[in-house]
Amino acid sequence: MSEEWKDLWEVASFIVTTLGLPVAILFFAWEQRKERDNEEEEAYLLLSNAYTDFLKVVLANSDLQLRTNEPLPEATPEQRERMLVIFDMLISLFERAYLVAHKPRMSEDEARRWNSWDDFMREWCRRRDFHDNLPYLLRGEDPEFRDYIRRIAEEEGGPIPLDTPDVPFLRKGE
Repeated sequence: MSEEWKDLWEVASFIVTTLGLPVAILFFAWEQRKERDNEEEEAYLLLSNAYTDFLKVVLANSDLQLRTNEPLPEATPEQRERMLVIFDMLISLFERAYLVAHKPRMSEDEARRWNSWDDFMREWCRRRDFHDNLPYLLRGEDPEFRDYIRRIAEEEGGPIPLDTPDVPFLRKGE
């Protein structure tokens, strides 16, 4: 009887090794993928919340008319300063989104998430005062992000200067 038990344990061990180990590896890989997907979704939600918070700043500064495509006519120096700060906040948010969510090759879910950011960038780049201030706003930003948003800005609003001015374009009458 002892020999039969030994043979039974060997067969059981063989079954566990040949079936159980691959199943465990597949389960581990599936769990890792699920965790990675959850982390990506969490990062997307954090970025979305940050954009919502940004829109609250835009709403709190409704006198700047930032949700229109036309620049504010005859903005005061104080309004121009607030607008530039808000544009700076937006560029920082866009850069963070680019660094976190943009990849050269994306899955369908990643591309879906990224396309909403691409849409936001395109919408803002159609706004003339934002578009014209990009050289100033992009100083010191990530080079790949800078190239990406410049390309979008040119597609949406035409050429932008390649040099980085020391002062923004938001001067009286512009």
